[in-house]
Amino acid sequence: MTAAPSLLARPARRTRSRALRRLPDYLLLLALACAACYPFWWTLMIALGDGEQVFDFPPRLPDPLSLAHFREVWNQIPMGRFLWNSVLISGLTTAGTLLVSSCAGFALAQLRFRGRQWVFYAIIATLLLPSETNVLSNYVTLSWLGLDDSRVGVALPTLAGAFGIFLMKHAFEEIPEEIVAAARMDGADDWQLFWRICLPLSRPYLATLAIFTLVWSWNGYVWPSVVLKNPDLYPLSVGVQYLKGAFATSTRMVAAGAVLTIAPVLLVFLFCQRYFMRGMDGAVK
Repeated sequence: MTAAPSLLARPARRTRSRALRRLPDYLLLLALACAACYPFWWTLMIALGDGEQVFDFPPRLPDPLSLAHFREVWNQIPMGRFLWNSVLISGLTTAGTLLVSSCAGFALAQLRFRGRQWVFYAIIATLLLPSETNVLSNYVTLSWLGLDDSRVGVALPTLAGAFGIFLMKHAFEEIPEEIVAAARMDGADDWQLFWRICLPLSRPYLATLAIFTLVWSWNGYVWPSVVLKNPDLYPLSVGVQYLKGAFATSTRMVAAGAVLTIAPVLLVFLFCQRYFMRGMDGAVK
């Protein structure tokens, strides 16, 4: 009669001991998460407060809460236009990156041609170069094409990125060879194999690449500020500089502008994090 309860108690004890062994890992992850979220929380509290809480530590919820600084930011600078420019530039960059990376990754993973590995090694080698080294050459090329001071000019040089090509090559290599062989036997050509077989099976990787590209292009500052001269074409990341005064700067206004800049891409990540984590889980296997 006592054997059954003791047998049931053993898995419970093992579960508790396993949880206790992993407790330091959870505490470390919690500390890292708090450290990562603290700057955004601090900025949000400044934007929602009356300015007296700027140097409070830890940041506390203002009483009362106020949205006045957000209204001032929206009225002081053309936030609507900057937001639309960010949407257009990020949309062009994300869509173009998905297209170029998918095509290049498919060619490197599924097509057989001489020098394929050397082409891949050359692409990966570009990851060693800082992005700033390409600014001058890209700007000269855009000027020659007449695309400087345009939204397309901001998006175009960033479409063929080594990270996206590497990720999509890995995604297409993960597709079982039996599926590819069966599609070939059914008469599928390269385009049909790419469009009907490989892309649908790689949606988690596409979602991961889309989120990475969207966040990177949305937060981009150096390249848009170099290419764009017309303030009407500025994205949010560049346009919020108008909140800085020549002789004085309102910390609350800058904080409100930063929150408005971060919020859209943060919402996109929160809604799409399931696909992002699925793609990252497959990428590290």
